[in-house]
Amino acid sequence: MKIGKLPESVLIRSVLKQVHHRREDVLAGPSVGVDCAAVAAGENEVFVFSSDPITGTVKDLGSHCIHITANDLAASGAEPVGVMLTFLFPESLEEQELRAIMQDADRTCAEMGMEILGGHTEITACVNAPLISVTGVGKISRDAFLNPADIRPDQDVVVTKWIAIEGTTILAKEREEELLRRFSPEFVQEARDFDRFLSVVKDAQVAVKSGVVAMHDITEGGVFGALWETASAGNVGLEIDLKAIPIRQESVEICEFFDVNPYELMSSGSMLIVTENGEKLVSELRKAGIHSAIVGRTTDSNDRILRNGDEVRYLDKPHTDELYRALARKKEK
Repeated sequence: MKIGKLPESVLIRSVLKQVHHRREDVLAGPSVGVDCAAVAAGENEVFVFSSDPITGTVKDLGSHCIHITANDLAASGAEPVGVMLTFLFPESLEEQELRAIMQDADRTCAEMGMEILGGHTEITACVNAPLISVTGVGKISRDAFLNPADIRPDQDVVVTKWIAIEGTTILAKEREEELLRRFSPEFVQEARDFDRFLSVVKDAQVAVKSGVVAMHDITEGGVFGALWETASAGNVGLEIDLKAIPIRQESVEICEFFDVNPYELMSSGSMLIVTENGEKLVSELRKAGIHSAIVGRTTDSNDRILRNGDEVRYLDKPHTDELYRALARKKEK
């Protein structure tokens, strides 16, 4: 398509007509010539905002961008309401690709009771691959907002589902041909299908009902990055059992194939939760069909300790996510 804003006919046909109104609290949504959305807040409600760039993958962009932002909102304890989407696409984009992305995004919103509130779509020479910037809006009662500053020593640290989910599904999609030289089609397909675990909205809902102190969606930097950021936000130390951190075998083997560290790999789909009673939370998550594990405790020191059997090491500051290193190299095996 030509550089610049989308022609109005394309905007209406392939963007606006793919977006559906479904929430009564959304008073104004996307339309030609409308630059702002309007959402009604109830008494004692506050809005929660989140912003994310989606750059690690070009596959399944529509659903991926919705899940990532909804997860951030859910980690605060909020109900995800909707998203504003800014799409920057290269000239090579075809209109049918744009329409498919919008349909995928709206379908994912429908599954989660959210709306696309508006945004901007442009073709530009400034990018050579699709770039999406997502702003999410959620709402929550004033006294229910989860603040990581409330974290204290001697609280349990719980991880839901499995780490490295997001990075695994991206690598299985973006490097499928290479992986098929080593692994069976069934193995690679299962790894691709890890995208079905990307949402942590249900994890958060169960956690909030069970009573938690704080939550952190494990995204860039992997679980090591999330642990560091959580400790910093709560001004606490950590003592973590590496062997207790849940991970799928597919992630282990794919990370070995690309020689990357799964603990520093994008892990949306897994939630890091700090709670007074980890056993109760794990039990409630299990009842909801969500796997989880207690992986450690917060401490009253500045040390962020990782234990692996008899081996003890200290957590480092977050590094560049391992996904970028894996995608930058093509490992022939």
